[in-house]
Amino acid sequence: MIRPLIFLLAGVTLSACTIPTYEAEPVSAYQWERRQQAIERQLAERERQCRITRDEDPRKEELCRGVEREND
Repeated sequence: MIRPLIFLLAGVTLSACTIPTYEAEPVSAYQWERRQQAIERQLAERERQCRITRDEDPRKEELCRGVEREND
């Protein structure tokens, strides 16, 4: 009796992890501008992280993936 409940609960818990997050498309010019600014801030932060990470750091490749580097 309790075993099916455990499996049901585990299934619901695991399926919640796979649901993609939904972000509504901006509808106004202001929302589009804020979205673009957020994207630019994220890119600038990735570039900064790539720039300040030492070459010996094992995270360097992951941090710099998709970032254009000046010294390449």
